[in-house]
Amino acid sequence: MLNKPFIRASLVLALVFILGAFSMTLAQDAEIPPATIVNDEGGPVSITGEVAYSNGFFTLGVDEPLIILEDQAGFVDRDRAFLMSPQSQVLGKITSDFYSSPFTYSVELPIVPAAELRDVDNDGGEDPGVMIYAVAYWTNIWGDSYLEERDLQGGGWSGAYASTRIDQNPSAKGELIGGTYVVYAPDDQQGFPSGFGEDGKLFTEDDPTVLLPSGYTMVNMDSEPFTFDRSRNPQIDLIEGEGVEQEDFSALGYTEAFDGMIEMFRKKYAYTEFKGIDWDAKIAEFRPRFEEAEANSDVAAYALALRDFIWSIPDGHLSAPVDDQQFAFETGGGLGLAIREVDDGRVIVNFLLDGGPAAEAGIELRAEITAVNGTPIGEAITATQPWSLPFSSEHNLRLQQLRYVIRFPVDTEVELTYKNPGETEEQTVSLTTIAERTSFSFSSFNVGLTGFEQPIEYRVLDNGYGYVKIYSFSDSDRLTIQLWERMIRTLNGAGTPGLIIDMRQNGGGSGFLADQMAAYFFNESLVLGNGATYDESLGEFYADPDFESKFILPSEDLRYNGKIAVLVGPSCSSACEFFTYNMTLQERAAVVGQYPTGGLGGGQDTYLMPEGIQLQYSIGRNVDAEGNIIIEGTGIAPTVKVPVNEETLFAEGDVILDAAVAHLDEALQVDIQEGGEIAVGEAVEGEVVERTRIQYILTVKAGDRISILLTDPTGELDTYLRLYDEGLNLLAENDDSESAAPNSSLEDLEIPVDLTLIVEVGTYDDSSSGAFTLEIVNLAATST
Repeated sequence: MLNKPFIRASLVLALVFILGAFSMTLAQDAEIPPATIVNDEGGPVSITGEVAYSNGFFTLGVDEPLIILEDQAGFVDRDRAFLMSPQSQVLGKITSDFYSSPFTYSVELPIVPAAELRDVDNDGGEDPGVMIYAVAYWTNIWGDSYLEERDLQGGGWSGAYASTRIDQNPSAKGELIGGTYVVYAPDDQQGFPSGFGEDGKLFTEDDPTVLLPSGYTMVNMDSEPFTFDRSRNPQIDLIEGEGVEQEDFSALGYTEAFDGMIEMFRKKYAYTEFKGIDWDAKIAEFRPRFEEAEANSDVAAYALALRDFIWSIPDGHLSAPVDDQQFAFETGGGLGLAIREVDDGRVIVNFLLDGGPAAEAGIELRAEITAVNGTPIGEAITATQPWSLPFSSEHNLRLQQLRYVIRFPVDTEVELTYKNPGETEEQTVSLTTIAERTSFSFSSFNVGLTGFEQPIEYRVLDNGYGYVKIYSFSDSDRLTIQLWERMIRTLNGAGTPGLIIDMRQNGGGSGFLADQMAAYFFNESLVLGNGATYDESLGEFYADPDFESKFILPSEDLRYNGKIAVLVGPSCSSACEFFTYNMTLQERAAVVGQYPTGGLGGGQDTYLMPEGIQLQYSIGRNVDAEGNIIIEGTGIAPTVKVPVNEETLFAEGDVILDAAVAHLDEALQVDIQEGGEIAVGEAVEGEVVERTRIQYILTVKAGDRISILLTDPTGELDTYLRLYDEGLNLLAENDDSESAAPNSSLEDLEIPVDLTLIVEVGTYDDSSSGAFTLEIVNLAATST
């Protein structure tokens, strides 16, 4: 029995405890006050807005643009590989012409969305949390109507064309700095930050927090504190983003625009050091011409100064304004011949126009040109300035100089010195140019293009190899992938042993698309490299190690494992070169050609200059997995070099394609070795090597029941078992047996008559080496 003082004390302690707990609850509620709501109309049910874009590449290849509600759980977690689920994606509608900026959109909000919940109130407790959305633009290329990993370029969250604003410096790793979120709270007890806190970052421990009402609330993060809006039909315009917006000097005078362009190049151009460019020297050389053009209000002089400035930078990605009329005048006259430089250093005639000035003067095919207007041909070529400048690589420059060294205005007197085939004495003739472009077109590496080509065209060659020509990575992205995957299925379905990929007239486009199309030929998600861009906060170029380019593999049934040859030439540029580079990894393909690719390795952006001139320049410095600059200035050299000589220049057909076929024939040639005899009930051990098969003679009698088992002691060899009759007609084959062991098998074979069979041991695609055991199991003896 308790005495009264003790009971009184216990009651007092209990009361103190209860009051303390109540006080703590009040304190917690006080720590998370409710959000102050503006325009409280119950929360949004639909959202509309505009998307304005200035970037010159925004619509490139796009034929299925999307506006979606994008799950921001990846940003909350700072997970750059976060993949928003299809069920979380709320698809909107584009309500005006996508190809005219700005375009408009609308999104109808679901009653209950399906994004991932995140507890972001920092109260130390476990709460359901909220669903956080940004409105974002994407383009759908692969699969169904929803975005998958490749559409999302590996995952993460939007960095541009979204309702959010991020720090565009690459070292900032996509940190959000403003914009608008659409947040869904499942009840009225969920908190959300009302500001960035002292560290200036969202969803960190120092964020001030407020309680959200149940349902949808828009959070404007451009105000301090954040503004919480529950309008029923709000308008949210998407933000292009600094660093993505096009640099615009178009409203400035010529000189001020030049100054702005120079500073942009000085800071952001990717290859200043790599190419040894002195921007101060460029200012001294070209600024007076811009000043003079501005003083005289001379548009033509301004455009010419701008062209010459761009031409002075050896980067084939740079675009320059060209006066089409002046080009037509200065290059309109030809001599009715085209020339090429062969491997032994001679410059020979490889095209003659019937009835043209050269042919009429007695110049023959294969004639060696030794001088133009008295200047030795080598010097004349080097001094020629092509109208297709600038070039990243010396070989591309030289090939174009060969075209332009014999182009002049019409009715120009030109002196040519030459030696016809078989002659030892040089002759010099005076010719007059005529209005002809046939010879000029003949010498183009893009000859034959009509503009009506599909992005991908493929067929089967007479020899059984597949042949595909990829014309562009900037055409319809979705159509490109649909054709690509159809081709892969066709190749696999037909068991096509080899594929030739013709890249010779591919001018580039989307590097990401090129990377992921190459992934269809690999079985590992290889790291391909990275790209460095200028970081304003660091004052230098920065490559984010968390943002490396890599293959995102398609499903196994959409991978082709046969032998491959890639055809290249100097017109294979930019993304075309990255595709080709990827195909050299793990020696996946042979690269076949007479010349390297164009050598255009930079990432691009556009800018505006006065008089409505839009140009592009290199802002991205692309490197391999070890950090070495790739492609720029060198291109991808052929691994199977086709000579440039009289035999190849005057051969019928396509000598580069023929060389690729010859390479595949050699690569696919299999050496058959004799293994001797093997009897029923016997097992033999051996070793098979790549591109080799071993054949054993097996004699069986009528009534025999046998199984042929091929095993690999290591479990790593991908064996392939074939059975032939004496005439080497294939009777049966097996790659993988139904059970884990053996590797390959032909089981429970009933022999109807006495036979001599050929048992052949090989590997899948004849591409691996290793030890094996071949056993002929006598099932009749086993059953007895």
